[in-house]
Amino acid sequence: MAAGMAFGNSAPDDSPYADEGPYGTPVVKRKKAGLTRRGKVAVAVAGVTIVGAGTIWWNVHQAGVEADRKEATALQIQMKQLELEEMRIRNAQASTDKQAATASAGRLQAAVDKCVKDSADQIGKGYGSPSRSSVVADCKQQYENSDASGMKAAGSAWGTGEDEGGGGINSSALLGLVAGGGLAVALFARKGKKADA
Repeated sequence: MAAGMAFGNSAPDDSPYADEGPYGTPVVKRKKAGLTRRGKVAVAVAGVTIVGAGTIWWNVHQAGVEADRKEATALQIQMKQLELEEMRIRNAQASTDKQAATASAGRLQAAVDKCVKDSADQIGKGYGSPSRSSVVADCKQQYENSDASGMKAAGSAWGTGEDEGGGGINSSALLGLVAGGGLAVALFARKGKKADA
């Protein structure tokens, strides 16, 4: 009887050669562990894509950081220029105030000297006559009151005008104006770059 054949109700023959085909025992190929060729290609493509995208992102990021750094440097340079301009304005104002104070002090001293000279005939003429120091004090008081505007200019020239709220330039307002102008210039420059791009 042929192997693996059964007639009727009898059970199949348990022969050791029951699994043999017409060409003998089939060879079982064992698959190697790991990826197939298609999987290896997919992994390679994914790796190249990730590395390329990472490189592009890094370059874009570095370009953005460099542009921000250059913009911050340019803004700092503009702020320094505005500070220098503010210092020039303050120095010019102080020089003008000092010249006005010097001229006013010269006029005041000339007027006091003339007053003392005119009153010199009354000094020391007897009992009850004024002394030289009292005549000088009276003349100073008289001309200082009449020339109060010149004294105010002298006070602002020597730095007391800011404490009294004098007519000088308010430094915090000027600094705010300068900073606002610098910010406006920076914003317009940035909008111009975006419009060009």
